[in-house]
Amino acid sequence: MRMDYLGAVIVVAVAFLAVGTRDTMGLAAAGLALTYSTQLSIQMSRVAIFGAIMDSAKTAVERLNHYTSLESEDMTNESEVTNWPSQGAIEFESYSMRYREHLDLVLNQVSFTVQPGHQVGICGRTGSGKSSLMAALFRMVPAATGRITIDGVDIASMSVTTLRSGLTIIPQDPVLFSGSIRLNLDPTNEASDADLWTAVKQAHLGDAIPSLEFEIAEKGSNLSVGQRQLVCIARALLRRSKVVVLDEATANIDPESDRLIQQTMRECFHDVTRLIIAHRLDTILDSDRILVLDAGVVKEYDAPSVLLANKEGAFAQLAQHAHIDLAKRIVL
Repeated sequence: MRMDYLGAVIVVAVAFLAVGTRDTMGLAAAGLALTYSTQLSIQMSRVAIFGAIMDSAKTAVERLNHYTSLESEDMTNESEVTNWPSQGAIEFESYSMRYREHLDLVLNQVSFTVQPGHQVGICGRTGSGKSSLMAALFRMVPAATGRITIDGVDIASMSVTTLRSGLTIIPQDPVLFSGSIRLNLDPTNEASDADLWTAVKQAHLGDAIPSLEFEIAEKGSNLSVGQRQLVCIARALLRRSKVVVLDEATANIDPESDRLIQQTMRECFHDVTRLIIAHRLDTILDSDRILVLDAGVVKEYDAPSVLLANKEGAFAQLAQHAHIDLAKRIVL
């Protein structure tokens, strides 16, 4: 629109100039000037579009340059570990982390211990460090200070392949492939049909999945958000990992699927160490421990009943904001 206005101004200016210099400018020159001036707005629009395309292309080149300059993760295995983790005991020891040098710490002197087979709910306000804690556990970012051990083994002493193959994460945004449910549950084709069906039924997907050849659309668009996360839970069941991380879906999940997710986690992972990043406090009130983070610092870490009993505590304050009846929940 601005180009059209500018083009109109130029045409009017040329017309006035042609009239003002009619004694010196011939009719042919005046007509040629008016013809070219009317086409100028079109050419200016093309230049503006080309400039926008070049600007987008420049951003793409900058990103490619950034990715090519990233350091590769250390794939070497400094300490050989077998049958790891066998119990699922996790300990953070004065752990601090920042995403880049010279940036503020996103986790600051975090220390807590998770007993094997326990469920720990991780909560806090937006930006408190919940996702950063999971990034630290999977060694997505190196530690600034401190360390994390699982079953007594420092995760920094092993390759990322060994570390990540020993842990299981059920993401907030489930990752599904276009293809059969068999492919999505067992991409490496290692599990038997009986194991696959057992996982499907344990995840309460028996009614939604008629056969192992059931086709899942791109990004799982033919399944609900809750069903997609249940597929990821079934995938986690097949891995038989001793440490499972669940990042709860925040919205668009129907109540029935939400109930099935909570039921499956209780029934099928009772002997597994579970870390649950909670976006709704009522889903973690049955946890063995609650970890409350604030600006990357551990504010509270104890049983839910203990934290709720302290009405001035951080967790009790979060519960009040979530309209949870503390009087009824303290007896948990």
